[in-house]
Amino acid sequence: MKTDFAKYVVLLKALADETRLRIFDMLNEGELCACDILDEFTITQPTLSYHMKILSESGLVHSRRDGVWMKYSINEESLLLLRKFFDGFDADSTVERSGCEKC
Repeated sequence: MKTDFAKYVVLLKALADETRLRIFDMLNEGELCACDILDEFTITQPTLSYHMKILSESGLVHSRRDGVWMKYSINEESLLLLRKFFDGFDADSTVERSGCEKC
């Protein structure tokens, strides 16, 4: 079965930013209000909205409105997809590829 790398690219690009990676790590503790996330950074609210839009559109994060506030949580399905992808790598593998006539 051929791997559809396009879906992984979207997820990995969303995490390829220090601020978004830190936010994702914060959400590991559970759902957070945008105001709680903002308190941990020295960024403006529009900048936080930009980062949360990327995380939400990638599918890594769920968002929901609670009155005037937005609440965010990790999308467990996307997290499992990433785990499955990385679990496919064998860190202990010492098998060398052979058959290349150029090497």
